[in-house]
Amino acid sequence: MKLIVAIVRPEKLNDVLEALYKEEVRGLTITLARGHGGELESVETYRGTTVKMALVDKVRLDIGVSEPFVERTVQAIMRSGRTGEVGDGKIFVLPVQKVYRIRTGEEDVEAVTPLV
Repeated sequence: MKLIVAIVRPEKLNDVLEALYKEEVRGLTITLARGHGGELESVETYRGTTVKMALVDKVRLDIGVSEPFVERTVQAIMRSGRTGEVGDGKIFVLPVQKVYRIRTGEEDVEAVTPLV
């Protein structure tokens, strides 16, 4: 079992969701986020004051998957989230020790969707 955490551009979210759906990856959480990596900082003027905008809008996806779905999930995100420009995002694959499905009490692999 793995937790895949992906940080992508907000404008690529629909493409990423469509790619995940085509790969039969179900069950995810989406969070709006702000951050920065390699993007250049922008400078904006607001009411006559120059402000350095260091944080950029991003979307964070948390996806719990069983082992056979790890690579196809990562590839779907990479393929659909890429623009080729700085700031396309990152994907982290983390080990998961334990998972419980609250509704049924299922544990571990049975509690993670998708299953093979």
